[in-house]
Amino acid sequence: MPTVESLSLQQARRLALSAQGFGRRVPKQVKANHLSQLIEQLGVVQIDSVNALVRSHYLPLFSRLGDYPQALLEQIAWGPRRSRKLFEYWGHEASLLPLELYPLLRWRMRRAANGQGIYPQLARFGREQQDVVQRVLQTVREQGALGAGSLSTREERAGPWWDWSAEKHALEWLFAAGEVTVAGRRGFERLYDLPERVLPAELLNGHEPDEAAAQRQLLLRAATSLGVATAQDLRDYFRLDLRDTRQRLVELVENGELVELRVQGWNQPAYSAGEPRVLRRLHASALLSPFDSLVWERERTERLFDFRYRLEIYTPPHKRVYGYYVLPFLHGERIAARVDLRAQRAHNRLAVHAVHEEARGLDEEGLLALAGQLRALADWLGLAHVQLNCTRAGGARLKPLLG
Repeated sequence: MPTVESLSLQQARRLALSAQGFGRRVPKQVKANHLSQLIEQLGVVQIDSVNALVRSHYLPLFSRLGDYPQALLEQIAWGPRRSRKLFEYWGHEASLLPLELYPLLRWRMRRAANGQGIYPQLARFGREQQDVVQRVLQTVREQGALGAGSLSTREERAGPWWDWSAEKHALEWLFAAGEVTVAGRRGFERLYDLPERVLPAELLNGHEPDEAAAQRQLLLRAATSLGVATAQDLRDYFRLDLRDTRQRLVELVENGELVELRVQGWNQPAYSAGEPRVLRRLHASALLSPFDSLVWERERTERLFDFRYRLEIYTPPHKRVYGYYVLPFLHGERIAARVDLRAQRAHNRLAVHAVHEEARGLDEEGLLALAGQLRALADWLGLAHVQLNCTRAGGARLKPLLG
């Protein structure tokens, strides 16, 4: 019976950070291929609508590559077919994914068409309102890329963002089922079109693995992108079903594609894609999106970094502990602080509402790094000033470094 390798927590952190694209050499000028390569490494970038700072899908690339033109991401995500490297689908929530993952998610589309793995109200709509679904699909066939607003037939004004029209429900069902895909964005509104008018023909007509093979490949992609991970970490990365994950993990370990490990302080077995190669040292400084793949699985974040992180966007203001839009600050090999930030575009400034240091605090090097990251973020967002509104001790120490 093979010996199960053991890793220290520090080694696990370095594996995770390296796998997630931190500590790499940053190019002097970021080009589209650098973004494509990084997203290939991450496997999936989560999309979120909150725009307190910048739409979340832009941030993970800045955290790892620094200053880059946001238009480059838009080009490879929603640009002309010849320059498109990504597609939108339900990967880890709504996500941007490399094109080569499209065949690995066709089984999920088929399940969605059968009402499995999607929101119950959307599944019910697909069962009960196929007349609306087919009418909307025919309109897309005839007219090309359309948003839900262009199709809505209801007369009353829409309510909150989840108050969908029948046409929006139909488009989302068609999207989940793979009958339409996202051709582009108008603002943040999705524009839907037929896959054959958006995606490469060789992708749509090429080999498609069966469900089991596709799930194994997705788990391997997750293992590669996470570095070292428990079964729950792997399952969560592409939001796979528990039953599917258990069976696929057994198969991957049996055929040697996943290696079982022990990590100091972890109660569950861990896995890596092949024998782990741990860097001797790794240094990174970065502000992280709340939806960054390094921290989106909160229990894993606590195991790896001893950092308890929860979103407080939907928490009433008087009950918030850290703030509305709080970014973890990664420094060295630990998450050393969290910062409540807002882009106040009308005033041309990045507002720092609060700086909360973790128990070990930030040394002078860490403070300098945080100040540098805040200035770099403001520059990338095209904001002229960084305004420090924090009255905490960390804010007082940071103030002279921001000028």
